[in-house]
Amino acid sequence: MKKRTFFTLIILVALATTVNAQEDAGVTDRKHQLGIRISSQDPVINNSISYKYFFNSSTAAEALFSFSDPVALGLLIEKHKPFGPSGLSWFWGAGAYVGFGGGRNFGAQGVVGLDFLFPTLPVNLSVDWKPELNIAKQFSFEPAAVGFSARFAF
Repeated sequence: MKKRTFFTLIILVALATTVNAQEDAGVTDRKHQLGIRISSQDPVINNSISYKYFFNSSTAAEALFSFSDPVALGLLIEKHKPFGPSGLSWFWGAGAYVGFGGGRNFGAQGVVGLDFLFPTLPVNLSVDWKPELNIAKQFSFEPAAVGFSARFAF
């Protein structure tokens, strides 16, 4: 009986430690996020595969691979700040992109949005506005670049 009680106590302590460690886990424990970004068709970087990497709790790099026409690659450096409930942050950043097909595209992009990382699920959701300044092919500004992203966080 004493062995069973001791064994049960050891298991309970181990479970409590594991649960406590998971509650303390923040965005720095889930540095990688991979998913999709759905947006309006007007910008060069529109519907895309999104990979975000957090250098620390407030700085991230996001790579975007747009598979529409034209095929394009983009990179954003983002600053995240906590906002409201746990897991919610707002972010802003800037970067560049290059497009291929139908002539070369090159330009700058900015981003501002809201980001939510579920505390108990490996899911990240965000909504953003990402205007683009096209420099090569034709000089133009594309303000209609609102998007929604869903990512797996690991």
